[in-house]
Amino acid sequence: MSVVEYNHRMKGVIMNLAEILKILGDECRLRIIHLLLQQSLCVCDIEKILGTTQSNTSRHLNKLKVAGILSASKKSQWIYYSINKLFLQENEKLIEFLREKFSQQEIFKNDLIRLKELKEKYKECEHTFKKVQRSDI
Repeated sequence: MSVVEYNHRMKGVIMNLAEILKILGDECRLRIIHLLLQQSLCVCDIEKILGTTQSNTSRHLNKLKVAGILSASKKSQWIYYSINKLFLQENEKLIEFLREKFSQQEIFKNDLIRLKELKEKYKECEHTFKKVQRSDI
């Protein structure tokens, strides 16, 4: 069963742990989750921090969104991603575990450094690092 089929069948039901772990079983997607636990970001910000292409970043964001892990909000021409509130509520222990592991590994620490640098560099940028409402598109 595809992620899309699963998502449609499971709407309103807590996701199966195996499915959650399958979706999170990619380092790039874990890095995205880590960043979005800090704040909402748009695709261009995430790709700069991760050093990936826009298409690769978008592909990972889409998988996470279709699975119900992320929410997206549109502001002007940019789409901002954040962790879905319902996912956070239903998976508090998992998020707690991930936060602990993220704090112990260099790759995640380095992403936070790049996030901070990007925030400083683009302080004046209209779209970068603005707080947005969490809502599904």
